[in-house]
Amino acid sequence: MRLTPLSTLAIVVALSLPAGLLIAQEPAPAPAPAEQQAPPAEPAPGGEAPEPTAEENAAAPRDPLEIYADLNLFGEIFDRIRAEYVDPPDEQELIRAAIQGMLTSLDPHSGYLPPADYDDMREDTSGEFGGLGIEVTMEEGIVKVVSPIDDTPAAKAGIMANDLIIAIDDVSVQGLTLDDAVAKMRGLLGTSVKITIAREGVTDPIDFELTRATIAMRAVRWSMEGGEKEGEGDVALLRLSRFSEQAFVGIEKAIKDIYAARDGVAPKGIILDLRNNPGGLVDQSVYVADAFLKQGAVVLTRGRIAEESARYDAQPDTLDAELADVPLVVLINGGSASASEIVAGALQDHKRATLVGTRSFGKGSVQSIISLGPDGAMRLTTARYYTPNNRSIQALGITPDIEIKQVVPEEFQGKDEIIGEAGLAGHIKIEGQEETTVGSSVYVPAEKADDTQLQYAIKLVMGEETNEAFPPKAE
Repeated sequence: MRLTPLSTLAIVVALSLPAGLLIAQEPAPAPAPAEQQAPPAEPAPGGEAPEPTAEENAAAPRDPLEIYADLNLFGEIFDRIRAEYVDPPDEQELIRAAIQGMLTSLDPHSGYLPPADYDDMREDTSGEFGGLGIEVTMEEGIVKVVSPIDDTPAAKAGIMANDLIIAIDDVSVQGLTLDDAVAKMRGLLGTSVKITIAREGVTDPIDFELTRATIAMRAVRWSMEGGEKEGEGDVALLRLSRFSEQAFVGIEKAIKDIYAARDGVAPKGIILDLRNNPGGLVDQSVYVADAFLKQGAVVLTRGRIAEESARYDAQPDTLDAELADVPLVVLINGGSASASEIVAGALQDHKRATLVGTRSFGKGSVQSIISLGPDGAMRLTTARYYTPNNRSIQALGITPDIEIKQVVPEEFQGKDEIIGEAGLAGHIKIEGQEETTVGSSVYVPAEKADDTQLQYAIKLVMGEETNEAFPPKAE
């Protein structure tokens, strides 16, 4: 079970469905209030039953013969394309495009992974791959940067969250799927690729000449803060960039190194920075939360089938015992998604940490990667997840205990926010649950001294700032 990174958030529907079928799939309108509803249908003349209403048709399961008739329609269209399209088509690509269209019609996170893309995905979750280091999604046929990955060619060149990639090597990305665009950005190590972006507030497109490199996904970086000089102080800062297979071992090693550097003395507090962390693997989110919890639920998942419904619990161990008395602050923002939200939600519900920053992304669904053997894999949304207090954050996000906004440079003001999951076309809705309608900032200054959220968290731990939410009080 896997929470897919935002790099694969959405893929263009590659197969256009017939207009009649699209209409048939539209949701039935909500019933009118009782005083406006039509009276019950009178029996038809001759005593035969009245025709079923649209609502009754929508609620009733479809006859298998009707489903097979639709499959026959697909076969008929497929044969006509093969026989009459102006150029001989690639039948395998046609079928894969149809599969892609079927999966992406479900929600922004389901999709088909051809063999090459499946290999790339496995490299991604392992924590190392070749490329430029950009987390991307696709909106209206344009590749959008969610965030550059720390210490990669993209980050060093100055590519920013919300940049729109409009061309790769002078070829427009319009009409490409997200996977195709990503494939064009990846390549042999040491080779170059030209990325053309459009940035809000900048009139002309900006060209970046980037050299492909091994993206060493060191998941965790740490430093000591709160001192007069860079890297000095009593507050440990753990920056977790993504939940790859390296996440928990990175946290564990960082804590070990911190204690070793301090001759076994615990830091005055820990700041876990999950800002712009797009997520990753469910098990890694559980392990990371478990590092700070000795017991209780970390996350609950619920799906249609029993195997997709589960409860993941923290267990007592030497690591959480060592950290039990160390205050914890978690930084989140609009780019903190999926596995990041699992960790933040668990630590918030258990009153183990104080959350500081701005509202998170709001991705509350779990994707399973289902191998199709030599044909690749499918990424299918199979469950929703809930925090220990049974909160769903789908399309809503997690609200920090203390909201602190960044001081955004004038040129980026108003351009640093994303709505998150609620802004994605076709996102999963939960009946009766509120959805966010306003943006949350993804801006994080490159210099720590300019990072308002980080500096506030340091002062909070050091006692230079006070707030009733810190330290959290167990009920």
